[in-house]
Amino acid sequence: MAKTFKNLFERIASFQNLLLAAKKAAHGRRYKQSTMEFNFNLEANLLCLRDELFGRTYEPGPYRDFIVTDSKKRLISAAPYRDRVVHHAVMNVIEPLFDPIFISDTYACRRGKGTHAALLRFREFLKHHRYVLKCDIRKYFQSMDPGMLLDKLRRKIADRDTLWLLEQIVESRDYNAQNPPVYFPGDDLLTPSERRRGIPVGNLTSQFFANLYLNDFDHWLKEDLRVGPYLRYVDDFCVFGDDKTRLNDIREAIQEFLAQHRLTIHEGKSRIYTVKEGVEFLGFRHLPGRVRVRKENTRRFTVRMRGLVRDYAAKKVTVERVRASVVSWIAHASYGDSGNLRRALVPSFVFSKGERAENDACPSWR
Repeated sequence: MAKTFKNLFERIASFQNLLLAAKKAAHGRRYKQSTMEFNFNLEANLLCLRDELFGRTYEPGPYRDFIVTDSKKRLISAAPYRDRVVHHAVMNVIEPLFDPIFISDTYACRRGKGTHAALLRFREFLKHHRYVLKCDIRKYFQSMDPGMLLDKLRRKIADRDTLWLLEQIVESRDYNAQNPPVYFPGDDLLTPSERRRGIPVGNLTSQFFANLYLNDFDHWLKEDLRVGPYLRYVDDFCVFGDDKTRLNDIREAIQEFLAQHRLTIHEGKSRIYTVKEGVEFLGFRHLPGRVRVRKENTRRFTVRMRGLVRDYAAKKVTVERVRASVVSWIAHASYGDSGNLRRALVPSFVFSKGERAENDACPSWR
């Protein structure tokens, strides 16, 4: 029998855990108004949260929706700050318990994994195969079925209070109204409107839920279909091989499996690529013998830097904030053959306050 976890709620709702959660929630946003308002009476606010949790009177607050446009438009739902503290408190306790059940080759939002580890693994697989079946899931976060997600959580958690809290978070946002109905085998006319749909993209918990929701899928591919080299980053996943017919069969099987979880692959982006033509993955175009930064990645960096130039001139950001943004992009771009791009692009941005230039705002790019 699979191991289940009990007696988690007291750890989640303890004052010590809530205090740790508040520190994590404040990271990178200490001077945001919502953070400062909460932290002004930190102890009282945490005690109030603790009492609401133990009394089962806690209810998530309303979300603030906004659109983010990078490679595509995405609806982000931002939870109130006090709810973010609760999300961190939950993850402090349950995430380490679930991580061992994930396959080693799923990389998003996991300790010791991440984007760059996924890139290195992707390239290693690419060296030894002719083809890549690369897929992503259409509107993944907004398509997840909350009922199915809760069933997956119940398989491992046997603590009623913890499950109650997870239900509050999972069912705190419904995306039925934002999306046209989607029908799956066995549905009747009313099924799409009767079932809740989607989880908020902006929640910390949603990153964990994204890994958990496709965990069965990962194990099915590796253990039942025995697809061989495979990796996943959130809803982007790749199967590597030398037999194109076999990969086409795998693609059909994937569509059938995901339909059982009320998900569909993005038809326009899910296909078999030859290694010779190059494959785009996590911001890079991977070609035999070289790796290029995607033009969209460079465009986003340029837009972000122009915004920082304006904000720095208006004294809205510090040199340290600018430097951190530049260093972050340089570190990411360095995973490709981007030396000439970095040398040309980074020095083109001049940061100044009034007449005095801050020539040290951008670090070395070599």
